[in-house]
Amino acid sequence: MSKPPKWDAMKDNYPVAESSKPSQDAAVQGKSMSAFLSGMRHGIRPRRIMNEQSQKRLLELSAVVPEKPSFVKSAEDTRWQDLSIEAPGTRGTPTATKTAIDSDLGRSDAHAFDVLRTRLRQTAQEHGWTNIAVTAPTTGCGTTFTAVNLALSLSRIAGSRSILMDFNMRNPGAAAAVDIQARGPLQEFLGGRTAMAEHLVRCSDTLALGLNSEPHELAAETLQNATTIRTLQQMQSALQPEIVIYDMPPMLAFDDVSAFLPHLDGVLLVSDGTQTTALQLTECEQMLGGQVPLLGVVLNRARRSSIVRYT
Repeated sequence: MSKPPKWDAMKDNYPVAESSKPSQDAAVQGKSMSAFLSGMRHGIRPRRIMNEQSQKRLLELSAVVPEKPSFVKSAEDTRWQDLSIEAPGTRGTPTATKTAIDSDLGRSDAHAFDVLRTRLRQTAQEHGWTNIAVTAPTTGCGTTFTAVNLALSLSRIAGSRSILMDFNMRNPGAAAAVDIQARGPLQEFLGGRTAMAEHLVRCSDTLALGLNSEPHELAAETLQNATTIRTLQQMQSALQPEIVIYDMPPMLAFDDVSAFLPHLDGVLLVSDGTQTTALQLTECEQMLGGQVPLLGVVLNRARRSSIVRYT
């Protein structure tokens, strides 16, 4: 079944405040989370139609996806309710080393992610998009912090289904961020050697997690492997998520994001207000090359002088 064409990006910025706790892949430090910048527009707008080649979707790869893959025997019998639920705290991550998650955020900071969540969800539903990457130009911008809090914000919508995948396989940090023990190496699941119900867990009725227990240096090669695509296609077919958030490594440091672009519907770019340059943002947009829409730029660690506060 065909899906609507991809559209190029809007230019809205989504200022999201800084974490008060460092993350594993993004050393996000600072005083407190900030609210949104003034002058932020109120929508994610498509700009131009993408070429026909870029209309391929992860769920449309029927040419390379057998109807009943045999390498994951339990996949077609696995449904959302079959995934076990694990509450945060099973990993035993020290509080001082966690990425700040939504329960640690102030009211205005959680509101910032809720606004981003709502706009992203509305746009995804409008265009039939599912696969959203969260990345940054360089390390230390706060991609895991942003991806985790966005996923947790999505999970607060009753009756919804979202999945967070830790695709920063070279330096995984989502398990520590949510304080849930990963069930094994993510590449084992992507390679079809671990069943879906054995690797994925739910932290609520509305959010499932694909965590990673160890670094994997051949990440770009894994993301381009046909078996990976088959596994993800089967995961989405069985679990029927509305949105899948992929926490990914920095674009200018590795080729992982470029390798996975054909299977993405949109990209959120995280900009660190203390280190990211306009040139770096331009380079990232050029790397997308019209293949995938840049949905927006999330501004992390914005200067307080540019913040509008709401009471």
